Amino acid sequence: MPSAKLFRLIDVFSGAGGMTLGFAPLFGHRFAPVLAIDCDKSAIASYTTNFGQHGVVGDIVDLLEQKKFKVPKAQVVIGGPPCQGFSLLNRNRRNDPRKHLWIPFLEVVRRAKADVFVIENVPQLLNSPEHAALRRAADKMQFRLQAAKLCSADYGVPQTRWRAFIVGWKGGDPAQFFPPPRTHSGVVEELSLAEISGNGNTIKRWSSVRDAIGDLPSPISTDFGSRGPPLDLHFGRRPTATSIRRYMAIPCEGMNRFDLRRIAPELTPACWIKKKSGGSDLFGRLWWDRPAATIRTQFWKPEKGRYLHPTEHRALTHREAARLQSFPDSFRFCGSKIEIGRQIGNAVPPLLAAAIASAVEAMLFASQKRG
Repeated sequence: MPSAKLFRLIDVFSGAGGMTLGFAPLFGHRFAPVLAIDCDKSAIASYTTNFGQHGVVGDIVDLLEQKKFKVPKAQVVIGGPPCQGFSLLNRNRRNDPRKHLWIPFLEVVRRAKADVFVIENVPQLLNSPEHAALRRAADKMQFRLQAAKLCSADYGVPQTRWRAFIVGWKGGDPAQFFPPPRTHSGVVEELSLAEISGNGNTIKRWSSVRDAIGDLPSPISTDFGSRGPPLDLHFGRRPTATSIRRYMAIPCEGMNRFDLRRIAPELTPACWIKKKSGGSDLFGRLWWDRPAATIRTQFWKPEKGRYLHPTEHRALTHREAARLQSFPDSFRFCGSKIEIGRQIGNAVPPLLAAAIASAVEAMLFASQKRG
């Protein structure tokens, strides 16, 4: 039987701690966080509030150059270097220095003498020269690597958010355990086959927006933090009269900026009328019975994505976005509205992280048996 000891965990580029949360006992895992690093002061405030006083505010490159900064020993190092360097939304990504932050990440892995590491990023990372360079560097450190592009909805998150994960393991081939088997599906045929297979690998239907936020009342004020969870983050905004007319012009689930241009061209911004192609999620309404689209850092602005409530004429609240990211209501966020919004949008969904944690845990138990 596997040892009940706790595995020590370091989270680099931790943000508020969505990835750490997935590795935590809340999801049945045996990881004890011993260090978290992020340059966002408010994010580290959230992290330490939820996980303890081992969060450090600072630039990872600067910290590693300081003699007084010590990286504790840990079996696992996880982290999501800023994804903007690889994102298709970043027009200057060719020369973006954030593309090279895997280098200090691996230095933390080396100093921690870790057995396993996990890097999370946008899918574009997997086809980049940086991925190839990372593989070469990890190979010199005697890590074997396995990479995969995963959809959050396949692991119970009510959101079709695609992320890339690179897992390195010194004890063997991570492909033995990673990627983790999917627990959910949006394909009816797969659900039916799982139900009749009788092999215990039942796959559940994707979690929906309704599953995540359907029990929440309409926000009744714009006050922030004046009530207890879950209503502490369930506050509204003060949209302009024009914005409200735009929301009302596209009342049906799934509508978007193209429907607004067709139905109410007089309410459509000139830039959208000129731009007849592009993303269909902008100014889009969510569907009740589907997962949400990707929740980014400005989810309260409908012009930035599919962030309109399925039936109400408003954008998502912070609590709704946190739930769509699979954060429990008990998780405490610190900072201003904008800072908390950034923490929510940047986070690895904890339920997705929990699936990764199961695979990492299996690797560590396998290493123990071999040792």
